[in-house]
Amino acid sequence: MLRVGGDDRVSITLRNMWIIASRESRLAMWQAEHVQGLLAASSGQPVEILGMTTRGDQILDRTLSKLGGKGLFVKELEAALAEGRAHLAVHSLKDVPMELPQGFSLAAVMKREDPRDAFVSNEFADLESLPADAVVGTSSLRREAQLRALFPKLRVVALRGNLDTRLSKLDRGEMQAIILAAAGLKRLGMADRIRQIIAPETMLPAAGQGALGIEIRANDADSQKLVSVLVDDQTTQEVYAERAVSRALGGSCQVPLAAYCVTVPETGELRLRARIAMPDGSRLCKTELRGRDPEALGQLAAEQLRAQGAQQILASLSDH
Repeated sequence: MLRVGGDDRVSITLRNMWIIASRESRLAMWQAEHVQGLLAASSGQPVEILGMTTRGDQILDRTLSKLGGKGLFVKELEAALAEGRAHLAVHSLKDVPMELPQGFSLAAVMKREDPRDAFVSNEFADLESLPADAVVGTSSLRREAQLRALFPKLRVVALRGNLDTRLSKLDRGEMQAIILAAAGLKRLGMADRIRQIIAPETMLPAAGQGALGIEIRANDADSQKLVSVLVDDQTTQEVYAERAVSRALGGSCQVPLAAYCVTVPETGELRLRARIAMPDGSRLCKTELRGRDPEALGQLAAEQLRAQGAQQILASLSDH
């Protein structure tokens, strides 16, 4: 693996290979290596990984919503693309801002892993078993808002760090349970840590959760062709609808917004569910729609949430 910094920086113009920019967390590297294997097999060319540490990985004493959003996890990778040190970047799609900076393109959305949230605990079997005042850790304002709305007697605390760090805090007894994305645990072979897969009816996932997105420089036709083999059409349609809701409402991790879309097998229609809530759980707006145009469906869902008071929730968040 290539590492960024000092004399290790390389220019892709000097190498006859494809280079993937990735965060260096264990989960991010699994994702990059997964893409590396697929691209090496499909192209017959060498594929290297440029491991990087992002600002989002470095600052762990504050919540993402207070730091300015999940874009903190992608900016350094975009710099590597812009500077010609990598051809593509692999992201968890839920970490990718709804509007990419000028000069970049979301070139591929891959087939989605389990999009649901997972309940992890060493003491309790499920959310419903937690006693009043039990401490539950989460890194997500979306999860926090839904937890507080459904289980107001729980104590929800901020939980930062990579997957292993979060699990170690649980194992040290700092909290009774934590909520994580099921996809990450499954990808790292840690599905045995999951005590309960939380149904979307209880806790709706984030837009793009469980899917990997491939970012490239805009107008990079060679990289676009390379990653085209990774595109999953069904997942692409579903997450585009989810991201359209979030984009219409200014969605980021600073907004407790959930959006989850599935394809109805019998009709091929898209079924989109969306929620937005106050972080303290005192108010929750939700909608469910069906349609065939992802962008139009997402826009309509956002309109319906606004009609229920989403704008007031957004306004109250901006005041803090």
